[in-house]
Amino acid sequence: MKNINPLGLFDEHFLLERLTKLKDPLVKLEKHIDWNIFAPILDVVFSKPENSSNAGRPPFDRVLMFKILILQSLYNLSDDAMEYQITDRRSFTRFLGLKISDRVPDSKTIWKFRETLIHEEVIEALFYRFNQALDDQCIFAKKGQIVDASFVEVPRQRNTREENQLVKKGETPDAWKAKPNKLRQKDRDARWTKKNKMSFYGYKNHIKADKGTKLITDYMVTDASVHDSQELETLISKSDGGQTLYADAAYIGQEEAIESCGMTNEVHEKGNRYHKLTETQKASNKEKSRSRARVEHVFGFMTNSMKAMYIRTIGYVRATAKIGLANLTYNMMRCTQLNKKVYNVFLWDNYAQ
Repeated sequence: MKNINPLGLFDEHFLLERLTKLKDPLVKLEKHIDWNIFAPILDVVFSKPENSSNAGRPPFDRVLMFKILILQSLYNLSDDAMEYQITDRRSFTRFLGLKISDRVPDSKTIWKFRETLIHEEVIEALFYRFNQALDDQCIFAKKGQIVDASFVEVPRQRNTREENQLVKKGETPDAWKAKPNKLRQKDRDARWTKKNKMSFYGYKNHIKADKGTKLITDYMVTDASVHDSQELETLISKSDGGQTLYADAAYIGQEEAIESCGMTNEVHEKGNRYHKLTETQKASNKEKSRSRARVEHVFGFMTNSMKAMYIRTIGYVRATAKIGLANLTYNMMRCTQLNKKVYNVFLWDNYAQ
């Protein structure tokens, strides 16, 4: 058997140098994000007695573990695949600041870390912490907001009609109660819906995006059956006053909510068989589309680059966490595209108040 030569003194340096020349996206991500802005939130969570333990090996650095979740979201990797890729890919270990000889978090450690964040309900807080850093540096353009929603599918459930009817009523079929293992694999929060004659099963990611930068400024997660317009009042507020709101025709009928926030209404108009759109209305919609279409770039990146529109989770709570992490990861990657460096200029004491 042929011997495999060990790495030479400078071999690793040359490998990393070549990865950089090949435009490793994680180099820019590491360069543009000050990861310490998330440390205070993580410290609060893991300083609780129920989330910390002196038994066994010392815990991994919390910021490092959070960066692993961002990697997971960016590349749509399972916990097992994440453990393997950290061990196998030099670009991952460089991003995480690990040496070849360092211990790598296993899949169970990654799972437990994420579950702790979900249980403490801080995924949303981490998203807003990042946005606060963006706002502190005046990165948001604040010249207009775009709202839209996209389906995030989950593994489809093979239930009978009777079982689906009970689930919609918030009840659990007796056959499932008798089989706890089966019950754990049943998503009782996801819903079916149809759009353009296509069926979808899962949830919806409702977002509000800054028109100038295409950064997500707010989001809300619902099951797939909820109409897009129902979450508009959740997404917009008086803090958006003076800006223009762009949205497709699904948001017609929300004029009162838009006006109450002091926003200019640029929602698309919609015709029907009895009242066709005039040429003036068509021209107006076309002009509005120049701005509204920018939100499609957001979902396009999340669909094609992140593969974030299909997740393998069970239940609303975990789905919301996964979608929230995807939105945060998108904003981070968008900052690298905008060439905006996000650093900590905000006092945590003020944030905590």
